[in-house]
Amino acid sequence: MYDVAIIGGGHNGLTCAAYLAKAGAKVVVLERREIVGGAAVTEEFHPGFRNSSASYTVSLLNPKVIADLELKRHGLRVVEREMANIFPLENGDHLAFSNDPAERKKEFARFSRRDAEMLDRYDADIEMVADELRGLLLSAPPNAAGGLRDLMKAASLGLRGLRQPIESQRLLLDMATQSCADMLDRYFEHDAIKAAFAFDGIVGAYTSPRALGTAYVLLHHCFGEVNGKKGAWGHAIGGMGAISDAIAKAAVEAGAEIRTDSPVAEVISEKGKAVGVTLEDGTIIKARAVAANVGPKLLFGKMVDPDLVPEDFSNRIKHQTSGSGTFRMNVALSELPQFRCLPSEGLAPHHSAGIIIGPSVEYLEKAYLDAKTQGWASEPIVEMLIPSTLDDSLAPEGHHVASLFCQHFAPHLPDGQSWDDVREKVADIIIDTVTKYAPNFKSSVIARQLHSPLDLERKFGLIDGDIFHGQLTPNQLFSARPVLGNADYRMPMKGLYLCGSGAHPGGGVTGVPGHNAAAEILRDLKRKVV
Repeated sequence: MYDVAIIGGGHNGLTCAAYLAKAGAKVVVLERREIVGGAAVTEEFHPGFRNSSASYTVSLLNPKVIADLELKRHGLRVVEREMANIFPLENGDHLAFSNDPAERKKEFARFSRRDAEMLDRYDADIEMVADELRGLLLSAPPNAAGGLRDLMKAASLGLRGLRQPIESQRLLLDMATQSCADMLDRYFEHDAIKAAFAFDGIVGAYTSPRALGTAYVLLHHCFGEVNGKKGAWGHAIGGMGAISDAIAKAAVEAGAEIRTDSPVAEVISEKGKAVGVTLEDGTIIKARAVAANVGPKLLFGKMVDPDLVPEDFSNRIKHQTSGSGTFRMNVALSELPQFRCLPSEGLAPHHSAGIIIGPSVEYLEKAYLDAKTQGWASEPIVEMLIPSTLDDSLAPEGHHVASLFCQHFAPHLPDGQSWDDVREKVADIIIDTVTKYAPNFKSSVIARQLHSPLDLERKFGLIDGDIFHGQLTPNQLFSARPVLGNADYRMPMKGLYLCGSGAHPGGGVTGVPGHNAAAEILRDLKRKVV
C-alpha cells in the first residue's frame, strides 16, 4: 500500500514524487517506457549520436523547483546559448537576436529605426505582464466549484489585480485574448521583426499567428530564465534527459520508488474513489491517492471508467482543443550547416543559437493553412538547434547533432491518410526547406530520427501529438485548465489528481504542475507541505 501512485515518469510526475517523498509520503512512480523522463529524455538515435528526443531547450524550468530539489547537486548543469536566435530571411539577409539588449536594438535599426526605438517599450511591457503572471504559477488557481478557500483566493487575486496600474490591467487583458499578430502590430512595423516575435506565439499551437489567444502563447514562452537571467534560453549538458535524471535522483534520495516498464492500464476505484491502479500485466498497486502525469484525454479516454465521472466533464475533456501541429526531427551531421546569410569557416556564434526559418507573418500563416488543407506545410516553420556546439558529449569529434522543431503538421491527416505512410516524404520536405538556406545541409545528414504527430502520441503518450497536453487557448488556461471547476489538480473522482502539463500553468519543461499538485495532495493527506 502506497500513499500515492503516480502514473507516468515524465519530469512533472518525478517532480510531484520528489515533493511528496520529501514530506514523508510513500510514493511509487509507474513509467510505461524503459526510461524515465517522458518527453524530456536523451536517447542515442544513431551509433555515437545522442540528442534530446522531444523537448529540446531549457528556460521554463522553475527556479524554485531547481532549488528545492537541489538539481544542481544531482548533476544538472545548464549553459546559456552564445546568441539567442537567428532568423534567415528570404532575401539573403538575416535578423539576429543577441543576448545583449543594446546589440539587439542596433540590429533592429538596420530594418526599422522606429522598431528599434519601440524595442525597450515592448520588452518592458512583456516583462511587466510576465512578472505579474510568475506570481500566479506556483499555486493552484481559484477553483470555480470550490469553497471558502477558493473564494478568498479569488478575492485576493482580484484585489491584487485592481491595485495594478490601469495600463498594466489593459496589457494583461490584451495578452490573454488577442492574437500575437495584432499585438505586435501595435509595437512594430517591419514584417521580419514581427515574424520573429510571432514565432513564440505559435510554438506548440496548431493555429495561425492571427488567431485569438496566441498573444498569451507568446507570453507563456517569456516566463523563464537561465541561471538567474530572465528570458534567456539554454542547453542542459547531456540533453533534456539530464533534467529528468536529476529530478529522479532527488525523488529516489527522498524515498520515492520508481518502476520502469510498468504501463498503467486503468485507475481502480472503490465507492467512487481512486484507490490504486492496474498495470497492463495485471499487477494491482493499491494507494490512498493516484496522481496522473498524462494528458487529460489519455487519462479519461483510456484509464478511467467514464461512468465514474460527470458526463459534462467527460464530454469537455473528449472535445478539448488539442494538437500542436508539431513534427520533431533529430539529425546526425557530418559537418555544421553553412547558411547563405551567415557564411563562416567552422564554428560561429550563430551555430549555438536557435536558427528559425519563418521569415514573415504570412509565411507562418501559410504554413498553418497548408496543414489544414493538405496535412502539412509545403514550406514548414523550422527551429533548428545544434546542441553539440555547446555539449561535446552528444556527437563524435568533428560531427554534430541538430534538433529540428517543425510546424505545421496536422495531428490527423485528411482523406484517411496515415502519418506512417508519409512521414519520410514530409521529413524530406523539412530537410529541403533547411537546405534552401544552408546549401550543405542535406548532404551532411548521416541519419535522422523522426517523430510525426502520430509518433509523438504512440511513443510519449501525447494524444493528438500535443506537446502541451492540450492547447493554451483562453478557455483552457488558469481556472479553466483542464476545465472550469477542476483547476485545483483534483479531478472529479475523489483521490485522483492531475500533475502534468494538462493542469495549470500548462506545457513546457517547468516542473510547476508537479510542484503544485504535490502541495494539494499533501493537504488532502493531512501532511505538511514542503
